[in-house]
Amino acid sequence: MHIHKILKWLAVASTVGMLLILLGGALVTKTDSGMGCGRHWPGCNGQLIPDKITTEVLIEFSHRVVTGGVGILIVVLAIWAWRALGHVRETKFLSTMAVFFLVLQALIGAAQVKWGQGDFILALHFGISLISFAAVLLLTLLIFEVDRKFDTDKIRIGKTLKFHTIGVALYSYIVIYTGALVRHTKSSLVCKDWPLCRNNEFTLPTNLYEWVQMGHRAAAGLIILWILIIAIHVIRNYKEQRAIYWSWIIALILVLCQACTGMLIVFTKLNLYIALLHSLFVSLLFGLLCYMVLLLSRSRLKI
Repeated sequence: MHIHKILKWLAVASTVGMLLILLGGALVTKTDSGMGCGRHWPGCNGQLIPDKITTEVLIEFSHRVVTGGVGILIVVLAIWAWRALGHVRETKFLSTMAVFFLVLQALIGAAQVKWGQGDFILALHFGISLISFAAVLLLTLLIFEVDRKFDTDKIRIGKTLKFHTIGVALYSYIVIYTGALVRHTKSSLVCKDWPLCRNNEFTLPTNLYEWVQMGHRAAAGLIILWILIIAIHVIRNYKEQRAIYWSWIIALILVLCQACTGMLIVFTKLNLYIALLHSLFVSLLFGLLCYMVLLLSRSRLKI
């Protein structure tokens, strides 16, 4: 089947653009630039294009511009993919998900600017954007016919791996939410040590911020262990299936990179570049886990 080159370029641009939206949103939160444009939306400080540029204005307004531009690309991608690949069963679902959750995250961002939101609601913002990113990423993989190149139509996945794949994909969203909650409650540096809040004493958290921070660390520790167990299982049983084998190897690498950057965030006192890398790794990991859930539907093994 011939896929138009422009559609492929559009898919790549949309995927990269969604990553920029995710990292831009993280940058807005980490630099406290959310109110850079005041309580004005879609304008900025009462103007369509602000004439007074501060660091906060630049970060917030740039994030809005990127979101708007990428949003147009994703709508075009969704319509084009629907028409060109509508016969592939996942295409229509992924196209709808990509557009719906992109619009939803934009509305939540707008509501925060206009009226403000609680930290527990704001923490959903990053996760909602991630769903849109995952949908765009999977659309891109379909457009590039990755499933054909790796013979995923012949894939066979047993019950054990199916259970772990669905379980860890759902659980990863909890980890992502707790991480976003750490940022929005400003709990990133409430614990000065790592891996414990205070390494010289083993005690329970003493306030909400410590509970948020240590809750995220515990959740992150569990997903590392879980993916390690899955990777060992795959290495032992799925060496002949390249898509499964290498996907879980990459997932293990990404979750270890995520853990290392999480640790370095504490040691570097919230270095901005390390924090953005942390967001990047978790975004890629979530997208990969969603791809492996998609592969489950291609599995021919019913045992």
